[in-house]
Amino acid sequence: MKNIIDIIVHAYTGYWNYLVHEITHPSWTNYLYWLVGLSLAVWFLEIVVPWRKNQGKIRKDFWIDVWYMFFNFFIFSLVIYNAASDVVVEFVRPYVPAGFIDVRTAPAWLQLLIMFVVRDFLQWNIHRLLHRVPFLWKVHQVHHSVEEMGFAAHLRYHWGETIVYRTLEYLPLAAFGFGLDSFFLVHIISLAIGHLNHANIYLPIGPLRYIFNTPQMHIWHHAETQPKNSYGTNYGLSLSLWDYLFGTAWIPGDGRDVKLGFDTIASYPRSFWRQLIAPWRRG
Repeated sequence: MKNIIDIIVHAYTGYWNYLVHEITHPSWTNYLYWLVGLSLAVWFLEIVVPWRKNQGKIRKDFWIDVWYMFFNFFIFSLVIYNAASDVVVEFVRPYVPAGFIDVRTAPAWLQLLIMFVVRDFLQWNIHRLLHRVPFLWKVHQVHHSVEEMGFAAHLRYHWGETIVYRTLEYLPLAAFGFGLDSFFLVHIISLAIGHLNHANIYLPIGPLRYIFNTPQMHIWHHAETQPKNSYGTNYGLSLSLWDYLFGTAWIPGDGRDVKLGFDTIASYPRSFWRQLIAPWRRG
């Protein structure tokens, strides 16, 4: 027990030093500067080759989305990934059954590929859960309150989603033996794909669209009107493969000017703090 307490204390007391180091030491393994660099690159594409040409360069709710982006993907999410991960691994690894899949002996490229695919499949299932469970849908509505799509909308989501995703995805992945270096690299790849999928750009990728998600597919996930008797469509985050395999793919048109949101979006809170408490509001 003392060992576990020491791990918890060390992990969380060290986060402040880690945060300061991230800000003051730019490098190729620095999460903050990857987030800033990728965001600026995709925003540049939106400005130079916009898909919806009548949408402003500073679109509706742009700045609140930028705040969500840094809050969720740096301040909050990295606490879970860097501090809590040591604690989770300490609890999980001793209970992994003998003979369970352990990828640590595989080549690095194969570890990354397995992690990318397995993690995306886990996230596809979690994403479906967010649409099907009433309370989780209230949490997920923050993300669907976007009315004009752009790269920063990728990271507009309630902190409760971080808890759900990280809990349900991390435990299986930790049992596979993945390390933090693998998490970092896969996270960067997923960040880039997620930014592009939400960006105001046209991205034709031919037959690869049956494997990878695109802005032209993901826009329909955010459409206000969904097929009857469905909880939603196009749940894939990085990969579209799962939606085609399990029958949840839906692309009825080019989607460029489709109305986004949900049926009660007109009365949905617009401020960051009101959106944080929205899942617990009645009605």
